[in-house]
Amino acid sequence: MEERHKRILQRNRVNLVRDLNPSDMYHGLLSKGIFTQDMIDEIKSSGIRQDQARQLVRDLETRGSLAFPALIECLHETGQHSLAELLLDGEPQNQPLPQPVHVRPVVMPLPVYSPMDTVKPVQVVTPVYPTQSVKPMPTTPIPCTVARKTPERAFGKPRATGRVRRDSIQSYKMDANPCGHCLIINNGDFEPKSELSKRTGSNIDCEKLERRFKSLNFVVLVKRNLKQKQIKQELSALSKKDHSQFDCCVVIMLSHGTEVCNNRFPGAVHGVDGPNVPVQHITNYLNGQNCLSLQGKPKIFFIQACGGGERDTGFEVSPDEARPCVGGTGDQTDAMPMSSSSDSLSTQSDEPDAKATLPTPSDILVSYSTFPGYVSWRDTQAGSWYVETLDNILEENAATDDLVTMLMMVSHEVSENSANGLYKQMPGSFNFLRKLLYFQALPCQRPILS
Repeated sequence: MEERHKRILQRNRVNLVRDLNPSDMYHGLLSKGIFTQDMIDEIKSSGIRQDQARQLVRDLETRGSLAFPALIECLHETGQHSLAELLLDGEPQNQPLPQPVHVRPVVMPLPVYSPMDTVKPVQVVTPVYPTQSVKPMPTTPIPCTVARKTPERAFGKPRATGRVRRDSIQSYKMDANPCGHCLIINNGDFEPKSELSKRTGSNIDCEKLERRFKSLNFVVLVKRNLKQKQIKQELSALSKKDHSQFDCCVVIMLSHGTEVCNNRFPGAVHGVDGPNVPVQHITNYLNGQNCLSLQGKPKIFFIQACGGGERDTGFEVSPDEARPCVGGTGDQTDAMPMSSSSDSLSTQSDEPDAKATLPTPSDILVSYSTFPGYVSWRDTQAGSWYVETLDNILEENAATDDLVTMLMMVSHEVSENSANGLYKQMPGSFNFLRKLLYFQALPCQRPILS
């Protein structure tokens, strides 16, 4: 789109988001070749009408010089004349709008050969285009294995080499700049009355993840040593933010944990004062019912905490499966003493966001550092097994692999570790995503070692 047309859209963005009816525009923009069906499906999934209107305007800016006149034409066709006139007020009178070009290829029959004829190359059909400034298609056939080029976007940064983002219903839109909010709650210093030990090494985890998600183009907010009530307050504040301009939201919990009764997501994380917040309540703050601006967008939760008090000694495998064990004598657990875990079973009925039942948790993924009921191991010098592995996997693979694939890599790597030569750990996730999720992989600045 020409810069003058982009400026007109940006100048009138508030009016367009407020008044535009995007559902009336889809057929016209599709028939005029401005949008593909995949792009329209993506816009429809972006949320309520205002979110769809905002996304439609944003995507129009990436669709070439014919997008603006096609928008004007569609507005008139759908009876939204006041919006069309509003946009045309910004057009110089001596510069008429170009008319949308409707490209119709000329279908030519394939040649017919008799069995005795020598095999000849198949003739390539070349469409006939109008004489306007439209470049013809190349005459050399393009192999079907080559990915199509994604149009340049007005927002976000180019994808890393090795993977081309698809405008498809099969993958989430993840090109907003910044991509979204990332809240990290790092509980390391617990009050004596909690009967919970200090989580030595948790600050190492926190620094790694803060640096990593900044490199993935998130706005990162770190909160340290929060009580139960403060954890809820931070989650509530996050749910009340306007996420309309963003594509994703991430919450990371680094704390002691325990096993609690649940009807969807297991486990709970403790405040530094002792009482816990169930994981299913944590996810409930951001679900589609309580955070409208995140409807249809991925909400990712990483839980570095014990899922209970059991210690997994694993099972014997054949020599071919055995690997050198990683881990040491400085490993600690993030488990709550089992004698006190019953205190965490009470529901907080006085909290409006802490409901015992949840709506369908679409577009939510919860990644746990360990299997429900088992402890999670943390090295006092290097940080937790889970976070260290997650950070490494994101660094090496975020440019090419989707999140679920990378979490499988994390599970594989962590399962090879062994605490004190005996205990094992198995991360896992509860995945309610509807599409593939690819992060924006930007260079991560590691600290310089002196």
